[in-house]
Amino acid sequence: MNALKVRVENGRIKLDEPTDLPEGTELYLVPADSGDELDDEERAALHASIEEAERELDEGKVVSEKELWARLRAIP
Repeated sequence: MNALKVRVENGRIKLDEPTDLPEGTELYLVPADSGDELDDEERAALHASIEEAERELDEGKVVSEKELWARLRAIP
């Protein structure tokens, strides 16, 4: 099922489009996530880390799952 887009008007929740949900269906509404709490510097650092990881993958700088777990378990 696709997400339903709704809006609030005068304190009432309004659907923007028809739905094929069965009559009597109960829904739990949660406000849409407005994103994360990263500032510009933190977001830039995150993207740089992701790009570095992608380069390492492309260069074959990887370890097996078994090796990864062994390294993690060795951390005091």
